[in-house]
Amino acid sequence: MAFKKPVHRGGPRRGRFDQFAEYASNFTSSPFFFLFCLLLVGFFVAAHAAHLELEVLLLAGESMTAVTLLLLALLKNAEMRSEHAVQRKLDAIAAALLDAHKDERSQAFENLRNAIRMEEET
Repeated sequence: MAFKKPVHRGGPRRGRFDQFAEYASNFTSSPFFFLFCLLLVGFFVAAHAAHLELEVLLLAGESMTAVTLLLLALLKNAEMRSEHAVQRKLDAIAAALLDAHKDERSQAFENLRNAIRMEEET
């Protein structure tokens, strides 16, 4: 079973997950979320310093783990979307260069054509 990249799912429109990931990415880069994370880490440190019960320590640690996993998923989604956008721009630049030099069959022209083909194969 092969999973599609986030940018290839659902055609030209963005799906619900992609929209949610975009909103969540914007929220996680906000000062409010940074303050939330700072409070969560502060709670974790304070719980250990105060020698609270094991259940409280586990709650603090598991909360930090859950936030970390969610942020990792959001980061990967944003990375894939960004990578795809950069690749589309590079392909457009390469296509424009090929069109500009259609009559010239230099080694640079052939290298550029081969590089474009290599992108289509992967």
